[in-house]
Amino acid sequence: MDSTNTRSYKNKWVILLTVLMVTFMATLDGSIVNVALPVMSDVLNVSSSSIQLVVTSYLIIISATILVFGRLGDMIGKSKIFIFGIGLFTLGSLLCGITSSFSFLVLSRVIQAIGAAGTMANNQGIITEVFPPNERGRALGINGTFVALGSLLGPAVGGFILDAGKWEYIFLINVPIGLITLLIGIKLLPKTTKTIKEKLDGVGAVLFAFTIIPLFVALGKGQELGFSNPIILGSFGVSILAFIKFIEVERKQENPLLQLEIFKNKLFSLSIFCAFLSFIAIFCSNIIQPFYLQDVKGFSPSAAGFVIMTYPLIISIIAPVSGYLSDKFGSEVLTLIGLSLSSLGLLFMSSLTENSSKTTIVAFTALMALGNGLFQAPNNSLVMSTVPRDKLGIAGSVNALTRNLGMICGIALSTIILYNRMSYKIGYHVTDFVVGRNDVFIYGMRIVYITAAVICLGGVALTSRRLLNKKTKSETVLE
Repeated sequence: MDSTNTRSYKNKWVILLTVLMVTFMATLDGSIVNVALPVMSDVLNVSSSSIQLVVTSYLIIISATILVFGRLGDMIGKSKIFIFGIGLFTLGSLLCGITSSFSFLVLSRVIQAIGAAGTMANNQGIITEVFPPNERGRALGINGTFVALGSLLGPAVGGFILDAGKWEYIFLINVPIGLITLLIGIKLLPKTTKTIKEKLDGVGAVLFAFTIIPLFVALGKGQELGFSNPIILGSFGVSILAFIKFIEVERKQENPLLQLEIFKNKLFSLSIFCAFLSFIAIFCSNIIQPFYLQDVKGFSPSAAGFVIMTYPLIISIIAPVSGYLSDKFGSEVLTLIGLSLSSLGLLFMSSLTENSSKTTIVAFTALMALGNGLFQAPNNSLVMSTVPRDKLGIAGSVNALTRNLGMICGIALSTIILYNRMSYKIGYHVTDFVVGRNDVFIYGMRIVYITAAVICLGGVALTSRRLLNKKTKSETVLE
C-alpha cells in the first residue's frame, strides 16, 4: 500500500464526515426552499407558479449533469471533481443569498446544482475507495442516512431558519460549512495521480440533457396542464427521441459518457432497478402523507411534521445498522427483508381512514422506514461492489440519478393516481383536496398506497430471484 492509500485509510472516518456534510447540504437544498417559496414570491414579486423554478431548476440540473461528473470522476479523479463540486456549490449558495433578482436567483440555483451534481456523482465512489470491503456497507449506510435526512428534513430546517431570520439565510448557511469542508477535502481526500487520457463524450452529454430536462418538465407540469396538452406530449416525445439517440451514440462511442457494459452485470442492473422501484414507492407516500395528516386528520403543520419525522428518525438509526449487518452477513437477504417490510408498511398505510389514531399512523410509517432503512445501505453496497475501481464514479452517479428519477416518478405517479381516482369517486374533475369530502381523498389515497405496495412487491420478486440464483450457484460450486 502506498503512502496515499495509507493516509486515506487512517483518516477514513474524517473523510466520511466530510463527504456526509456535503451530501447532507446538497440533498437538503433540494427541498429546504419549499417552505420559503411564498415569502420569496412576495419579496421578489413573481407568481407562485414562477417561483417553483427555484426548486425544479435545482433538481433538473443535478439529474441532467450527474452522469457527466461521474464520468469526469473516473477520468481525472473522484476527489478532484468532488472538491470542484464543493467549491461551485458554495459559490452558488453565496450568490443565491445575496441576490434580489429572481432571474439571478434561478441562475445561482443552476450553479449550485452543478456543484451538487459533482459531489453526488462521486461521494459513493470515494467512500468505496477509502473503506475496505468489511466496513464499506456500514459507511455507505451512514451516507444513505444523510441522503435520507437531507431529502426529508428540508422543510423542517427551512421553517426553523425562516422563523429565526430572512429567507436568504437558507442559502447563506451553506457558505461557512462549504468552506470548511472544502479545506478539509483539499487536505484529506485521496489524491489521484493516475488520469485517463480520454475525451469527454460531449454529444452524449447533450443528448442526455435533452432526455432528462423535457422528461422532468413533462412529469412536473403534466398534472397542472393535463397530459394530453401538446406541450406535455411534445416534451415526452423529445425526451424519448433523445434517449433513443443517446443509447445509439453511446454504443458507437469509443469513450462513452455512460459505459453501457456495466449494465451487462446482472447484479448491478437488478440492484439499480430495485432501488428505482423503492424510491418510486416511498415518494408516493411522501407526497400523500402531509395532505392526509393536515387536511383529513386536521393536524397542525407542527403536529404533522412530528409524525412525518418518524420516517427520517427510523432511517437514521436503521441504515448504519443494516450497513454493518451487510458487511457481516451479506446484502441479498437484507434487501429482500427490507423491501418486504416496505411493501407491508405501504399496504398497512392503504388501510388508514379519517378515524385512524396517531399511534397507528406512526407505527405504519415506522414500518415503512424500517424496511427502507434495511434495504438502502445493503443495496448501495451491492451496486458499488459490482464495478471495478475505474468505474466507481459512473456507478455512483447512476445510483444517484436513479434516486432522483425515482423521486420525480413517485411524486408524479402518486398525484396522477390520486386526482384521477378522486375525480372518479366524486363525479367531476378535481386537482385539489375537496373540503368536506374526506371520503374522496381517502379513496384516492388508498389506491395510491396499494399501487406503491405492488411496485415495491415487484422489487421483492426480483430480489427473491437474485437470492435464489445465488443459492443455486453456491450449491453447484459445492457439488
